[in-house]
Amino acid sequence: MSDVLDKPAESTSIVQDGKVSIYQPTQEGLIFPELPQFKSSAEHRQYLKEHLVAACRAFALQGFDYGFAGHLTVRDPENPGLYWTNPMAIHFNQVKVSNLICADHNGTVVEGNHAINRAGFVLHAAVHEEHQDIVAMCHAHTVYGTAFASLGKPLLPISQDACAFFEDHVVIGDEAGKVAVEVKGGNKVSAAFKGVKAAIHQNHGLLTASRHSIDSAAFWFIALERCCQQQLMIEQTGITPKFVTEDRARYSREHVGSDYIGWLHFQTIWNDLVATQPDMFD
Repeated sequence: MSDVLDKPAESTSIVQDGKVSIYQPTQEGLIFPELPQFKSSAEHRQYLKEHLVAACRAFALQGFDYGFAGHLTVRDPENPGLYWTNPMAIHFNQVKVSNLICADHNGTVVEGNHAINRAGFVLHAAVHEEHQDIVAMCHAHTVYGTAFASLGKPLLPISQDACAFFEDHVVIGDEAGKVAVEVKGGNKVSAAFKGVKAAIHQNHGLLTASRHSIDSAAFWFIALERCCQQQLMIEQTGITPKFVTEDRARYSREHVGSDYIGWLHFQTIWNDLVATQPDMFD
C-alpha cells in the first residue's frame, strides 16, 4: 500500500478531467473530502489505525455488536504481512487507538496487549494473504445479513443501493454454518474474494473487502446489511419487485459502487465521530 490512498480504476464513462468520480466537484474552491497523502509510513499507519477505530465505532452505532463476534482489519502500510485489528472481547464502542493489536498471517500478535479473535484471524488472514491487493476487510454477526445469508442466494437489483453490489458480490457455500476456527475454512472463503468487494457466507453472514481503504470496506458492509434488510422486507410482501435492468444496474454500480465512493460515503461518518467521540484517539 503506497503512502497515498490508491485510487482504483473507474470506467471511462466516469473519469472526466482527471477525476476519479463524477461526484468530485468541477468548481474550484469548494469544501470536499480529499484523499490523504502521507509524508511517512508512520503517519500513514496512524491514519489507518484511527480510521479502523472509527469503523469499529460506526459498527457500534449501527448495532452490529454481538458479544465478541466481529472483526475489522487493515493491512499495515510498511509491512504488508501484518495487519491491524480490533482486540478480542472488547466492544466495538470501546475500541480505541491504544488497544488495537497488530498480527501476522499466522495469528501471532506482534504489537498490543490483547488476544486476537481466532475466527477473525482464520478468515481475514487467509484473505489478506491470498489477495495482496486487498487492504481491509470487515465482518460482523448482524441481524439482517445473517438472516439473509441463510437463504444462500445473492442480492437482487431492486434499488440503486442494491445496484452497488450488482455483479460485485458472491455467495459462498463452502463451510456454510461451520465456525471458522480452522485454517482450511479461511482458505475456502478467501478463494471467493477474487475481483469482488463483498460476500454472503451461507448460514454465517456478511463479509466485505476493499482494495482501497478500511473506510470503504466499512461503509460497504453497512450498505450490504441495509440491502439485505430491504430485500427481506420486500420478500415479506409476497409481491415480485420490479428489477433494475442489467445495463442500468451496471451503470449505477459504476457511479455509486466503487471503492472510492465507499471511502467518500464513510467521510460523513468519520466527521461525525471525530466531533462526538474524541476518546477513540486515546
